Amino acid sequence: MNSLCALGLSPQCAIGDIKRTDIIILSTSGWDVLEQIARTSPLLPWLRKWHSRGAYVAGICTAVAFLAESGLLDGRRATTHWGVAERFRQRYPKVLWQPERFVTEDNRLLCSGGVYSSIDLSLYLVEKFCSHEIALKCAKSLLLSMPRSQQSGYSMVPLSHPHSDDKIRQTEEYLQEHFAHGVSIDTLADRAGMGPRNFIRRFKAATGRLPGAYIQMLRVSAAKEMLEHGAPSVQAVSSKIGYEDIAFFRSLFKRHTGMTPGEYRDRFAQMTFDRGELASGRPAPLA
Repeated sequence: MNSLCALGLSPQCAIGDIKRTDIIILSTSGWDVLEQIARTSPLLPWLRKWHSRGAYVAGICTAVAFLAESGLLDGRRATTHWGVAERFRQRYPKVLWQPERFVTEDNRLLCSGGVYSSIDLSLYLVEKFCSHEIALKCAKSLLLSMPRSQQSGYSMVPLSHPHSDDKIRQTEEYLQEHFAHGVSIDTLADRAGMGPRNFIRRFKAATGRLPGAYIQMLRVSAAKEMLEHGAPSVQAVSSKIGYEDIAFFRSLFKRHTGMTPGEYRDRFAQMTFDRGELASGRPAPLA
């Protein structure tokens, strides 16, 4: 039983009965994947055995942890759902995590991001083993897009870790209100009653980011929200969040999301539009 989606599967044999396999795909295992690994430990040497015999092994979403726990991903590139990426990074430090990717492949080990990236992985495998033309036909027949490359644009990364530094928390609140204006380190340090070097050290220790990177994240998050609501001008968005240099803004936005501002707006403003149509039962009015 797949506990996440309540999908019942009735196996016809045990894993020990398998005489040959070319591809093994592990379905997503929910957020309690480490508990499931503990309950199904015989699976780990089985995965290692078949991979050593030439099989491709793929993990979807959190099931990538089975590959990491088995040691197969040590020194290999891998991805997983952005929501568990940091947890997995800490537990499996030898893995070369690339959580911004939807699909990774390294030495016959394939990983995919969230549950729905199983579609991306499936089309990726069709393209790999059957040709791009057949994968494209499959995608068109099923009304799907071809495999996506980045999941960073879909993630909701917390700006900072939970912490108990009241001075830094006050600074965060100030920045969240004034991020669009130029705020110097000296100004922030003075507000916190610290010297600049001590302020930078404490801010990084509390939030996990340097002040400049934190401000960039605030600005990109604000830009994403404006673009999701269909902001017509990328230049206007750039200016509103504090960047007069639109080329720099485009470059920064793409580095954080894997998409240009225009591409992000086209994808996510369209999703908002589609949800509006579904809720009302009729097309949303044109602006």
